[in-house]
Amino acid sequence: MSEERNLVGADPDLLFSLLPQYHRQRDAETGGALRALLAVLAEQLNLVEDDIARLYDNWFVETCQDWAVPYVGDLVGYRTLRGYEEAVAHGGEASRRLAARLAPRRDVADTVTNRRRKGTLPLLENVARTVADWPARAVEFHRLLAATQPVRLLPAEGTAVARRLAADRARYVDLRRGADLDLLGSPFDEAAHLPTAARIDGRRRVGRHSPPAVGVFVWRLLPHSLTRSPAYCIDRARNLFTFSILGNDVPLVTKPVPEPTASHIADVENVPAFIRRRAMADRLADYYGPGKSVEIWRDGEHHPVPLRDVVVADLSGWRYRPRGNQVAVDPVLGRIAFSSRSAPKHGVWVTYHHAFSADMGGGEYARERATPRDAVRYRVGPGEANDRITQAYQRWRADQKAGRAGATAVIEITHSGAYQEQIDFVLARGEYLEVRAAEGARPVIRLLDWYSNRPDALNVRGVDRPQETEQGQEQGQEQAQSQIQGQGQGQGQGNDPEADCRSRVSQVVLDGLLVAGRGVNVCGPLGKVVLRHCTLVPGWSLEPECAPLHPEEPSLVLENTTACVQIEHSVLGTILVIADEVTADPLPIHIADSILDATGPRREALSGPDCRHAHAELFIHRSTVLGEVHTHAVRIGENSLFTGLLHVARRGVGCLRFCSVPTNSRTPRRYRCQPDEVFAALRERAASGELDPAELPGLLVVAEQRVRPRFTSTRYGTPGYGQLAEGVAPEIARGAEDGAEMGAFHDLFQPQREDNLRARLEEYLPAGMDAGIVHVS
Repeated sequence: MSEERNLVGADPDLLFSLLPQYHRQRDAETGGALRALLAVLAEQLNLVEDDIARLYDNWFVETCQDWAVPYVGDLVGYRTLRGYEEAVAHGGEASRRLAARLAPRRDVADTVTNRRRKGTLPLLENVARTVADWPARAVEFHRLLAATQPVRLLPAEGTAVARRLAADRARYVDLRRGADLDLLGSPFDEAAHLPTAARIDGRRRVGRHSPPAVGVFVWRLLPHSLTRSPAYCIDRARNLFTFSILGNDVPLVTKPVPEPTASHIADVENVPAFIRRRAMADRLADYYGPGKSVEIWRDGEHHPVPLRDVVVADLSGWRYRPRGNQVAVDPVLGRIAFSSRSAPKHGVWVTYHHAFSADMGGGEYARERATPRDAVRYRVGPGEANDRITQAYQRWRADQKAGRAGATAVIEITHSGAYQEQIDFVLARGEYLEVRAAEGARPVIRLLDWYSNRPDALNVRGVDRPQETEQGQEQGQEQAQSQIQGQGQGQGQGNDPEADCRSRVSQVVLDGLLVAGRGVNVCGPLGKVVLRHCTLVPGWSLEPECAPLHPEEPSLVLENTTACVQIEHSVLGTILVIADEVTADPLPIHIADSILDATGPRREALSGPDCRHAHAELFIHRSTVLGEVHTHAVRIGENSLFTGLLHVARRGVGCLRFCSVPTNSRTPRRYRCQPDEVFAALRERAASGELDPAELPGLLVVAEQRVRPRFTSTRYGTPGYGQLAEGVAPEIARGAEDGAEMGAFHDLFQPQREDNLRARLEEYLPAGMDAGIVHVS
C-alpha cells in the first residue's frame, strides 16, 4: 500500500497566512478567533487534498486502501467472504489482519489469471498458497482407483502400450516397492485403492477415493529453523546426541524450496513435510548439505560432516551402532549417533528445521522490535566484544561508572548458541535493560546447578538506590569466576498494559530467548517486566518423549515485587506469585497470544504458595492456559481457553468474553462463553417443549464433553503443541469474537482461511468434481 500523508504535520495556518497583514494583526489583537476558525477549515482542506491524492492509488489492488479492496475485486467478479466490511470498519491491528485473510490482495490480483487456468491441479495448489497461505498438494483420487479391465476390451495381440495401459488399470499394491509402501496414506501416495462411497466433501462422513474427488492436502504447521545450534549429548554416552538442545526427540521437517514453474505439481521438497527415513536415505543429497534441511558440524570444524559419512538409520532405543567415521541420523526422532571410536571431543552443532503452528516462543523467525533512542547496545556472541551475557552486563555497569553509558542498555545475542551462566540483573530506579536475540538467532540460556545452598534461577532484582547495583555487580563478578562460556563458538495486543502499571521505576525486557534448566525470579521494586517471544520451558527441561523433567516447578516467580508483568507471544510454565496481601496491591499480569502451561490439567498455572490465590489481577487476551488458575481477580479475559479450574477471589471485578472455562469455575461475569452458550440453548429448547425436561441433565453432560477443548498435543516440544485437534467443537474452533478459534493461535484466523479456500476451490474446480481439504499437519 502507498504511504498516506501525515496530516499531523500539515500547516494549520495555511489559510490564515494568505490573509492580508492588516487582518492578521487585527485578529491577533482581538484574541485570534479568526485564526482558530481558519485552522479548522485548513484541517478539512488537508483531508480533501489527501483524499484526492489517494484516488490514483485506489485504482490498483496493490496500493488501494483496505476499504477499496472489495470494490476493485468486484470489477472482475471477485467475491469476498462475509465479515470483511465489519473488519475494515472496526479498525485496529487485529481487524486489519483479519481483513487481509478474508480478502488477500494477491488473490484479488490473480483472479483473471486464475480463471484462464481453471480446472488444473497446479492452480488449486496456487490458490491454497495465495488464499490461505498454506503449502498444498492437489491430488485427483480417480487416478488412484484400482479397476478391472473388461475382457472385451483386452487386446488379444495388442500393442505393448495397450497391454501396459490395461495392466495399469488393474494394478495392485506392489509389496516389493518399499518406498511406495512408506508413502501409503500420505499426499504422495501413488498406490492403487478401492473406491469409497462417501464423498470427500461429505458433512457426516468424509471419504477420499471416489471417482469425482479432488483432495487438496495442506500443511498448517510452519517450518522453523535453527542454525548452527548446539546439539545435546545424552548422559553417560559421549557419542549419542539429539538435535534438540533440551534432549527431547523432535521430528525434522523439510526446508521447502520454491516450485520451478507455475504448472509444477508440488513434490515433497516443496512443502514442509516431515522427513521420512526411507526418503532421506534414498535422496540424501536433497536433504543434507549447505542450504538444505539438515547439517551437522563436529569439534568446531568449519565444514560440516561430509555427505559420504552420513547414514540414515532407525535410532529407536539407540540400538544401531555406526562404524568408523559414519554418522547415523534419524530424522523421525531427531537423533544422531557417532561411532564410539570417532566420538566428538569438542561438541556437535546442527542446523535443522522443526514444525510449530505459529511464530511463538523463542525462534529465529522475524519479529518487530524497537530500540530505545538513548540505549547503548552490547553485542554478545562469536566474534563480538562480549562472549557472555554477564560480561556485557558488567561492561554496561563499568561504562555507567565511567560516564560512557546512561540508564538504558540493550544486550543483543547474535547467535543461536547455548549460554550457561549464573545471571543476576540488578536495576535501580529509572533504568531500562533489554536482553534480546538478534535477528535470525535463537539463543538458549541454560541455568545449571551452580550452588548447592541456594536457587540457580535467572534473577531480576529491583532496588531503590543506584549504589545497590554496584554491590550486585561485585557479587556477579565473583560468580563469573565459575561460569562456563556459552557454547556458541562454532556457531500484546489487547488493552494497553502500561495504563495499569502503577510503578515505572525500572524496566526489564527479555525478547526472543529460550530459558531452560531453571526459571526466572523477579523481586524488588520494578516498574515492568516484559517477556516477548520467549520460551520459559514448562517443567524446566524435557524427557526424550517430551515429558517435563520437573513438572511441578514454576517458570516465573514474582516475589515481593511491584512489577507489572507483560507476556506476549511466549510459552511458559507455572507463574508463582509471592506477595504481602495486606500491604501490597495485586500485581497486574498481562498475557496475550501466549501459552501458559502447568504441565498437567490439575496443576496450577497461576497461583500463590500452597495453591492459594495469587495476589494478582489477570488481563488475558487470545491465550491458552493448560492447568488451573487461582488468582485475586480477572480484570478481562477474551478469546482464551482455560482447560483447568479458574477460581477468582473477587467475582465482582472484571469479565470474561468469548472464553471457554470449566463449568465448576468461580469467575467474574461471563459473556458468550462456553459451555454456557450451549447450556442456555439446551435449556431454552427444554422450556419450549422441544426437548423432554427429564433428558436435560444427561444432555448437559454430553454437551459439556462435546465442547471441551481438545488438542493435538499438550506436551511442549511436540509439533502439534497447543493446536486444536481435528473435529473439535465448532463452538471452540469458531468461538472467538470475530469467528476465529479461541486460544493462543487466534490470530492465525484458520477458520476464515479455510472458508476462503473452500469458496475459491468451488470456483476453480474441474467440472463435475468435488473438492475436499485434508489437513496433513
